Formats: sequence, structure tokens, C-alpha cells
Amino acid sequence: MKYLVLGAGRMGWAVIYDLVKHSNADEIFVVDGDEERLKLTEKEFNDKRIKTHKVDIANSKTLAPFMSQCVVTIGCASYKYNYDLSKLAIECGCSYIDLGGNESIVAKQFSLHEEAKKKNVAIIPDCGLAPGLVSLLAYDGYQELDEVKEIKLRVGGLPVNPEPPLNYAIVFSPEGLINEYVEDCTIIKDGKVSTVPSLADTETIEFPQPFGKMEAFNTSGGISTLPKTIGAKVKNLDYKTIRYPGHCEQMRLLMDLGLMDSKPINVNQQQTIAPRTVLTQLLIDRLPKIEKDVVLIQVSVKGLLNGSTKEIVYETIDYFDDKTGLSAMMRTTAFPAAIIAQMIAQGQITERGVLTQELSIPTKVFLKQLNERGVKINRSDKVLAAQVK
Repeated sequence: MKYLVLGAGRMGWAVIYDLVKHSNADEIFVVDGDEERLKLTEKEFNDKRIKTHKVDIANSKTLAPFMSQCVVTIGCASYKYNYDLSKLAIECGCSYIDLGGNESIVAKQFSLHEEAKKKNVAIIPDCGLAPGLVSLLAYDGYQELDEVKEIKLRVGGLPVNPEPPLNYAIVFSPEGLINEYVEDCTIIKDGKVSTVPSLADTETIEFPQPFGKMEAFNTSGGISTLPKTIGAKVKNLDYKTIRYPGHCEQMRLLMDLGLMDSKPINVNQQQTIAPRTVLTQLLIDRLPKIEKDVVLIQVSVKGLLNGSTKEIVYETIDYFDDKTGLSAMMRTTAFPAAIIAQMIAQGQITERGVLTQELSIPTKVFLKQLNERGVKINRSDKVLAAQVK
């Protein structure tokens, strides 16, 4: 059995780690355009099953021969490639999953459903943390209630020891981070699907010490396909990112100044450059990179069960793993993708076409496997108002 991992960055490494440790892979192809990164990958894992190849993933002709040999491809590169990679996977007869992060591209991927079904392949977008894991948690709670009134998804990847000015560190792609901050967010309010701006609607959310009171605010992409899956059956549904207090206001200032704009501007009538490109590079250069991180997750599902108001809360605090050297963001983003890839390869996911993860992934089995990898989801159930007889 052969797997293909696209991208030898942080998330790619965590996927490779999981496949090496847990899968029955005969070979794991790893492709990336950075030859130095591929050499580091070989040295890091020192496993004969890993075969690295310098390939431009945007070049379908050079990538297709690798896809054609594999049962599943895991996309760990930029979200902007996911539609084209899905098309190529269908042509090659290879199932494909990715980490998602952009709602418009995911919508395009779903337009390929009939083609994927005919070629007997599964395409599953948004298989990371958020979008990804949190949607499965939300749907797990949703299924247990008779009527769902409110679903809140709250997630944050943060440095354990925050440093000014932003109290943030590079825990995943700066390009993806900025995208979350600039795109409008899909929500459900009073039973209607609508959009709201990112970097808005800041609220206070509390976690056990040493975190205490944190802030959460609108960001895009994390809600994934839930509005289409359960939109007609839930009154309110939203997703917010967790940060240390004050971060949202700082990022809003950068946005208001135009530093997140993608449209190129003329600088001193000598050259044109997109402000977003400059900001992305500055974040890479100035923010801490080697930082022990933490991922905070809180998913709340509230509704009625047997006439009583009940709240189901899923909560996780996952830290950098000193034993493996894998960050919390790598573990909570890449492990879910690796598990889902293996579920497809091993026949635990049998449906074909472009699939919504919450409807196609056996959540209880998935969470059990995630727990076995040390990512533990704590659940609490509360009856908020008992039925009046």
C-alpha cells in the first residue's frame, strides 16, 4: 500500500510521522519543491519506506506518476492548490484529502463529486484541526440531541510563553493565517446562513490556568461544511479563533492600514508589491518560530433532549510533545488527516465522491484513534434546565 504526502513542511512531517508509526504502508512518497527540505525529511525519519522526490506540485505532468501509484494522497501544501490537486487525483484514480482552509476552493472541490464517484475515489476537503476535527466534534454532539439551538466552535494555536508585540508565534502557514483574518466568515444566526467580517465580535473565553481569560473572535474557514450539513436544523452556529487578549485589536489595525491587501501598490514609482506579501514575510522574519505551543479547543453544543435543555462541551488543551518534537498544532492538525487517510486506505470509509467529513467519517472510531495518539478530547454533559412536568 502506497501513500503520497504533498509538502515536507511541518504538517507534512507530522503526517509522515503518523504513517510511519501507525499505517501498513509499503511506501510513502513525499514530494516538495525544496530539495533541502526533502534531505532533512530523509535524515529525520531514516525509514526505507520513505521515498522523497523534488516535484513542483503545481505541475500535474510531473506529479501524476506518483499519484497514480498511491491509494491516498494527503495535501499538506497551500490551500490554493487543493482544487487542481483534487482534479488530478480523480484523473489518477487516487483518493485525496487536504487540510483545507478556504471556503470558496472547497466549494469548487464539491463540484467534482460526480467525477470522483465515477472514478471510485474519495475526495475529502478540510481534514485538519479547524476546519476538520472541530466539525466532527460538533456533529457528534448534534446527533445526540433532539433539537439543537446553538453550536460554538472555539480554537486557538498559541505559544505557551507569549512574546510582544503580538503574543503569537508561527505555528502554521502565515499565508493561511492572514487568509483566516481577511475572508468573511459563514455563520448561522436565528436559523439563517449569513456572513460576518473576520476580526470582529470579540468575546471572552476562559480556560484553566495558566491561561485564564482569553479572547475569541471571528475568523474564516473553520466552520467548513457544517452550515450545509445541519444548517436547517440549528438556530445559531459560529466559529471563532482563540488568542491572548489584545491580539484581535492589533491585527485589525494592520488590516485597516491595508497591510493584508492582496492588490499590488506602487512603491516610490519604482516597483509594485502586494502589502500582504510584505506582511507575510515580516511575520515569518519577526515572529518566534521555535516555540513550544499549545492548542486550545472548546466546542459547545446546546439544545433539547427529552424536553430538557442540555449542553455538551468538548474541550482539549494539547501541548508541544517533547518526546517526538511535534508541536501541538502539528499533532492536532496532521494526525486527523493521517487517520482519515488510513481509514480510506483500509476500507473504514467506503463512500466515494467529494465527501463532507462529518457525514462520511465514523466519528467514534476516529476519536478513539486520536486518543491513542495522545490527543485527548474531554467531554462534559450538563443539564441546564430540567423538563417541567
